[in-house]
Amino acid sequence: MNPSEPKNQTAAPRPGNANEQPPKLGRIAVAAAFIVMVALIAGVIPRWRQRDGLRAETRNLALPTVLVVTPTAGKASPGMALPAEVKAFVEAPIYARANGYLKRWLVDLGTNVAAGQLLAEIDTPELNQELARARAQLAQTEAALGLAKTTATRWSGLVKTDSVTEQEAAEKQSDLVLKTASLEAANAEVHRLEELQSFGRVTAPFAGTITARQTDVGQLINAGSGRELFRLAQTGTLRVYVRVPQTAVRDVIPGHEAELTLPEMPGHVFPAKVVRTAGVMDAQSRTLLTELELDNSRGQILAGSYAQVRFPEARPNAVLTLPSNALLFRAEGPQVGAVVADGKVELRSVKLGRDFGSTVEILEGIQSSDRVILNPSDSLVSGTTVRVAP
Repeated sequence: MNPSEPKNQTAAPRPGNANEQPPKLGRIAVAAAFIVMVALIAGVIPRWRQRDGLRAETRNLALPTVLVVTPTAGKASPGMALPAEVKAFVEAPIYARANGYLKRWLVDLGTNVAAGQLLAEIDTPELNQELARARAQLAQTEAALGLAKTTATRWSGLVKTDSVTEQEAAEKQSDLVLKTASLEAANAEVHRLEELQSFGRVTAPFAGTITARQTDVGQLINAGSGRELFRLAQTGTLRVYVRVPQTAVRDVIPGHEAELTLPEMPGHVFPAKVVRTAGVMDAQSRTLLTELELDNSRGQILAGSYAQVRFPEARPNAVLTLPSNALLFRAEGPQVGAVVADGKVELRSVKLGRDFGSTVEILEGIQSSDRVILNPSDSLVSGTTVRVAP
């Protein structure tokens, strides 16, 4: 310090703006403004969000909430199981064609016989006597015919010499024709009686099994009584008769496979094949008589048995089912409310099938992908917006 300068003299001010604030105060103001802005944003935005959420929630709660269900396919049947009757492929009663007494029988119940095999012999004494008389008459007719031939030949020669008249010669020729016809009749009678006598030997008309014997030695046999001696059945192949209900006849056609089961052989399935149908429905039972063939070469199945037949290829299409409380019954008929993609309700008329109590078959009107409203209100109309409950 200069000692000549006064001590109380102050320093001269720096050149510049007299209103200029120190830089430190400006930074503080900017920071304060930023803090106020952040506080405003932090307080206003949540309020806006809360208000928007409340508004959306209010709109959402204003929509009616519904429960929906998807139609389910009814359980498809594994194939119809129908009662059936098993019969022999060929079965015939054996009757007597000749009168007499049973001389002997050679086969009994359960015997397997071949075609033409002798089953029994009948003693026919009366038929034997008739045959002997017919043969004697045949011999007389042959002798008379020989005489008539000789006479006709001689009288033909005498006519040329005018020894006899032409009328007499013509009569002899006519007598020859008559004796010829008598000989033919006598021959036919002998052949008829010989055929009847051959029926004294009762033979099997086809190969099979004797299923019944209704006669015994010494029994009087009357050909016109209608009493059978034996019953013969061919059981190597069996016929199975089943009555198919009208609802399934379109799926049962000749050539289709079938499965036969017997109650006494559970778990054992025998393959069969549809060979023919009656072609017309029974007007009383509304069923179609169907015949199947079954191989029984091993003899496991007895003809006349009761069986069950299942047609695996005749499977009715499984229909959709809905709970009963999904239906609306109105003047238009039964309806359901389906929720479409945008949450709108669409009322659909449906065709009902079988009623199982808790569920009902729906034949037409909905698909398996539809969402159907449960317990719909009576005021439900098409176009209503609903909220689907999870």
